[in-house]
Amino acid sequence: MVMQTILLVAGVACLIAALVLVLRPQWVAAVPAYAGLWLMHWSYYIYVPTMTFIFWGIATVITVGLFYLSPSGEPDGHSSSNLYVGFTAMAGGMLGILLAPRLMVLGVVLGAAFGQLAYSRTPAGKWMLNPSTLFIRYFAAKCLPAIVAVSIVSIAIMGVVID
Repeated sequence: MVMQTILLVAGVACLIAALVLVLRPQWVAAVPAYAGLWLMHWSYYIYVPTMTFIFWGIATVITVGLFYLSPSGEPDGHSSSNLYVGFTAMAGGMLGILLAPRLMVLGVVLGAAFGQLAYSRTPAGKWMLNPSTLFIRYFAAKCLPAIVAVSIVSIAIMGVVID
């Protein structure tokens, strides 16, 4: 019983750290999110199917590769886009859980896309609108890691709420 509580607390701490890393990316946010999902599963507090672990494990490895291959920061030195993308991805995930748990990942993707679109309309994000390929490359480099991390956290939240 004590070990289950320790694993649960450690899992929740990892999930919170992942959400903080989505907003202030110093490292890949999907890694602590994935670790938190494992810890919560090992605590027997939530049940996660094996295929879910395999899918999100591969997605986590891909985001680690994206993190190391992507340039750090933005061309003009701002980092406020992380706030736009992170908060809207979290809102999309929570809205997806409320509407239908099967649509949760779609809510996260749409939330991140709308966050990037909102950021591109600010004075600091205007550089992203000129060629539309910049928007797509920025989505792949910055939004996909946030989507993976927030989706993993949302899966853990769904496990707590539904079970």
